[in-house]
Amino acid sequence: MKAVRFHEYGDAGVLRYEDAALPEPGPGEVRVRVAASTFNPVDDGLRGGWLRDAFPMSLPHVPGVEVSGTVDALGPDARGLDVGDAIVGFLPMTADGAAAEHVVAPIEALVSAPVSIPLADAAALPMVALTAYQALFDDAGLRAGQRVLINGAGGAVGGYAVQLARHAGAHVIGTASPRSVARVRAAGADEVVDHTAAAVTTAEPVDVLVNLARIDAERLRELSELVRDGGVVVNSVPAVPTPSDEARGVRAVGVLVRSDAEQLSRLVAMVDRGELRVEVAERVPLADLHRVHARAAAGEPIARTVVLP
Repeated sequence: MKAVRFHEYGDAGVLRYEDAALPEPGPGEVRVRVAASTFNPVDDGLRGGWLRDAFPMSLPHVPGVEVSGTVDALGPDARGLDVGDAIVGFLPMTADGAAAEHVVAPIEALVSAPVSIPLADAAALPMVALTAYQALFDDAGLRAGQRVLINGAGGAVGGYAVQLARHAGAHVIGTASPRSVARVRAAGADEVVDHTAAAVTTAEPVDVLVNLARIDAERLRELSELVRDGGVVVNSVPAVPTPSDEARGVRAVGVLVRSDAEQLSRLVAMVDRGELRVEVAERVPLADLHRVHARAAAGEPIARTVVLP
């Protein structure tokens, strides 16, 4: 089969589009014929070696932690899926990923794919939608009627966060750059703030701040002052400390997304009911994945990109 792999850590130039052995599923695993994978910022960190302590892996390594596709082989004791089933999943960070024609995955990481959108586009759902869901509900405990400020609402995770928060009955305030304002408003934000034009302020304090943007610690601290007493600051950027304020009862939570089949199935059902929209900005062939990595490493914001074998 064809795959993209890196045999050493480094810049985008270490990625090779090459032949690789067809993987065989082990106990509790299935092999998936890949319809699509995606590019995520974490892929840049894994390839560059900056995350090697947190996610040790064997080289050569195939990137791609999100997958959609069709089951084409079952390992021993793999129950719950059958050959021919269409699936989506968030794959383990340290195992070979889905930037290939086939990938082996633990069966507990996979769920039935949505039927209302193309199977390839469904790869744009798992990791980023789970990040948004877990940040809002597991970490922040968001409830109907609360006010939530989503900083970085124009990004991939932010788009899902706005939709999910609005669906939960929250009042949603999203920050965005001029190129993303219309998209954030279309996702359902009640208020959209252009963070490039002026300092972000709100008419009333918010109950929840979700930070999804790469900002410095001082900027995040300033935003946290918009959180009312007893509120929560949730931060998805591990390089930036999450500020708390014990005197005001404001707690801090760092997001660490995890694979959760029950939650992913819930998100798939929302897609099929028309309650959650999956957006794909770009579709690229697997052989060109290195170009996407190079653009990201050069600082270009990469919108939701699906990678097609």
